[in-house]
Amino acid sequence: MNALKNPRIIGTFALVVLIAAAPLFFAHENYAMRVITVGMCAAIAVYGLNIILGFTGQLSLAQGGFFGIGAYGVGLLTTDYDWSFWSAFAVSVIGTAVIGYLCGLIALRTKDEYFAIFTMAIGFIIFLVISRWESVTHAHSGVNNVKFPEGGGLVDFGSPVAMFYLVFVILLICVYITYAVRRSSVGRTLLTIRTSEDLADAIGVRVGFSKQLAFAASAVFGGIGGGLYATVVGFIGPDSASLDKTFEFLMFILVGGMGTVAGPLLGSMIVTFLFELFQDFQAYRFIVLGPIIVALVIFAPRGIIGYLGGFVDKRNRRRRVAAARRSAEAAESANRGGPSGHDDAADSHVTRSGGPAAPEEKK
Repeated sequence: MNALKNPRIIGTFALVVLIAAAPLFFAHENYAMRVITVGMCAAIAVYGLNIILGFTGQLSLAQGGFFGIGAYGVGLLTTDYDWSFWSAFAVSVIGTAVIGYLCGLIALRTKDEYFAIFTMAIGFIIFLVISRWESVTHAHSGVNNVKFPEGGGLVDFGSPVAMFYLVFVILLICVYITYAVRRSSVGRTLLTIRTSEDLADAIGVRVGFSKQLAFAASAVFGGIGGGLYATVVGFIGPDSASLDKTFEFLMFILVGGMGTVAGPLLGSMIVTFLFELFQDFQAYRFIVLGPIIVALVIFAPRGIIGYLGGFVDKRNRRRRVAAARRSAEAAESANRGGPSGHDDAADSHVTRSGGPAAPEEKK
């Protein structure tokens, strides 16, 4: 019951309900539905970045590459090899997990800025392979006509609304996983590593293993987002695995708030719609949005959700202090009333005439 009174949980629930209600307003506007669905695909990848960066404190710049692996895995298997979407999606996610785990074995031997540089190199290598290996990935020609998911005759995922709810359900699972990890012992372990790796190691935390799991989980979320993105858009090119995609994800999480549950979703939705507003100036959008991001980092470094969470914490502290003061005042008033009660008891031994009761004489 206490969780239901938590403003953070209430805010996250309200945001999810607001997005779920989008088809009620945009069901007949395919473009708007597509933008929202693409934003949710990006949010899934950003939740992966939130695990490695927001919880563990490791800045991974390979998330765009893992997103591209998931997208190209689904795209190539469904078009060139005529696989069903679900089998291609499963293989792509598993493949992304394996590649992410192997890359993490090497990358996590480095720390701080060296880790960021190394993961950026991993992302760039993935982009080069996709953009240059023409016989396999079609290079800059891209992949066209990616299959829709099969609905088994029950659902037609060619409908924008049906596709929206498919991505929405998977997004809900990712949000819940983030929430569960955040509140579990695993999440506390990752937060301890973010605070101080030396302290975590001193208290017996398996730092290397925990970071390895976080990196692999981050890659899996990136692969899931990429696989869904491929079927939503229907066409993918090397840009889906570029470093620009990684920095877009980083922008999403900075705007929403690192280490929070609702931050990746809120940041993804806001910045995706801002990108659409500035689509006529796509080459210059970072010039326009750059100062906004700098202002957020300076004045709200914890993102929108982090800033609102800090405001809620301050209000709760004030309420607790006020309640403590009221309790202290009530206790003080009770103590002041104690002596008067003692005097009343003493008066019971006084006779009505005003003097003490005389002892009964013996006959």
